[in-house]
Amino acid sequence: MSRTRTALLAAMALVAGATGTAIAAAPGAAGAAAAVPCTVDYKVQNDWGSGFTASVTITNNSAAKSSWSLKWSYAGNQKVTSGWNAKVSQSGANVTAANESYNGTLATGGSATFGFQGTYSGSNAVPATFTLDGVTCNVDSGGGPTDPPPDPTGRVNNPYDGAKVYVNPEWSEKAAAEPGGSRIANQPTGVWLDRIAAIEGANGKMGLRDHLDEALTQKGSGELVVQLVIYNLPGRDCAALASNGELGPTEIDKYKTQYIDPIKAILADEKYADLRIVTTVEIDSLPNLVTNVSPRPTVTPNCDVMKANGNYVKGVGYALNKLGDVPNVYNYVDAGHHGWLGWDDNFGASADMFKQAATAEGATVADVHGFIANTANYSALKEDHFSISDSVAGKSVRESKWVSWNRYVDELSYAQALREKLVSIGFDSGIGMLIDTSRNGWGGANRPTGPGATTSVDTYVDGGRYDRRFNTGNWCNQAGAGLGERPQASPEPGIDAYVWMKPPGESDGASEHIENDEGKGFDRMCDPTYTGNPRNDNNMSGALGDAPISGHWFSAQFQELMKNAYPPLS
Repeated sequence: MSRTRTALLAAMALVAGATGTAIAAAPGAAGAAAAVPCTVDYKVQNDWGSGFTASVTITNNSAAKSSWSLKWSYAGNQKVTSGWNAKVSQSGANVTAANESYNGTLATGGSATFGFQGTYSGSNAVPATFTLDGVTCNVDSGGGPTDPPPDPTGRVNNPYDGAKVYVNPEWSEKAAAEPGGSRIANQPTGVWLDRIAAIEGANGKMGLRDHLDEALTQKGSGELVVQLVIYNLPGRDCAALASNGELGPTEIDKYKTQYIDPIKAILADEKYADLRIVTTVEIDSLPNLVTNVSPRPTVTPNCDVMKANGNYVKGVGYALNKLGDVPNVYNYVDAGHHGWLGWDDNFGASADMFKQAATAEGATVADVHGFIANTANYSALKEDHFSISDSVAGKSVRESKWVSWNRYVDELSYAQALREKLVSIGFDSGIGMLIDTSRNGWGGANRPTGPGATTSVDTYVDGGRYDRRFNTGNWCNQAGAGLGERPQASPEPGIDAYVWMKPPGESDGASEHIENDEGKGFDRMCDPTYTGNPRNDNNMSGALGDAPISGHWFSAQFQELMKNAYPPLS
């Protein structure tokens, strides 16, 4: 699966600038890639007549760099007012963007993305020339730009752009039946294939073909994305009993032949060739092999078993390989969330683990279209009232009890940084990120409107943070949570979409033991009386009471999510 986000000739940049977007040239054939020392993709994302935001992606085709500096000049009176993921400064018409400490490394073929906001009057022409460390980009040895190769599969760069997204009628009916639920019942959500029986449909529920047939009806003459959650690994969720699955730790062959192979056969049916099928591949699996295995203090014996037998890596690799063979399937691998993998000793190790799985069982990095963060979790999208670089009363925000030396404070910064890290270790420079915003709004009457008191770093962070959990390790049916940003395409640089992959109103797990035939156990993190464990720094669980088993409808949670939605529901 080849992806490129740079498609037009540099000579067309000024024309494109008149419409608000400029896309610079990228290298084409292998020989051209060596001849073009670097490429720059400069895109005006929003333009309101007196100001604009832009996203810039640099791709380095020369020797690896440990730091970088990009320069350009404006022909008009554009002024940069703020930037992110780079230190952006301006002198007259000349702009310089230099790396931050966390994204200075640019491997050969590696990319970095940053953004900024600016003001202007008159015209907002796109810069004609960019230099990376003094070398002119977008020009080959013959003096002209080159075209990118087309994607041989016919896949688009971002499947969500210009497309509607499938509304699951089963979820929609439940949402509409709730008081006030009609306000969101038409929102798209993920379809969870969480056991073999879900492929054909069980207990009167729609099967995979039923959903795809309904998707064709919803599609009409336009484009439509169908979101599927591939979620049935052997020994699934080794550190969370509430979502344990039907397959035992050694049943990798059954996973391949009775689960992945039938799914692939259905998705490959020519009847569905015009759908854009997005798969979220095996949430909460690979990160467990980094954080919950020996010699970590949060070790879970079941996770040690799964690391030793390799069946998580094999299963994910097999799924990526087989599903990646279907030309209209877009694979997104689960990437945890910032409150799980954002620490220095987890971040790089997790990226390496993703690479290992993406090259197992016949898969290659080309089978990965992107990654998804915060799936079925509650981490705030963006914390506005404090940042990782703030210091209060002589202490860094990283030293606060809430942040606890994490490198990130929210999902957006984590997802963008992880994308750059993944590209730097060999994933395609065009990979995009998804962020699940189904339950991370944290609105309502208790939503902070400004920073906390500067008495201490803890009062500053705790008084200003939107995320009101006791700890970022809390994950089950969280009290006070709200619906987050509505699903939307291309909301931020490097982000393919905000999605509601976890259908709001579906339980994370039972708050007490409930007998069931779905292989789902009782996890104390779903018990509101539980006082915690090392994974949540021994805090209370923060879970709602009277919850059903995972995946079952939880009316009280649905009402809580609507009440605390941010942006608020009208």
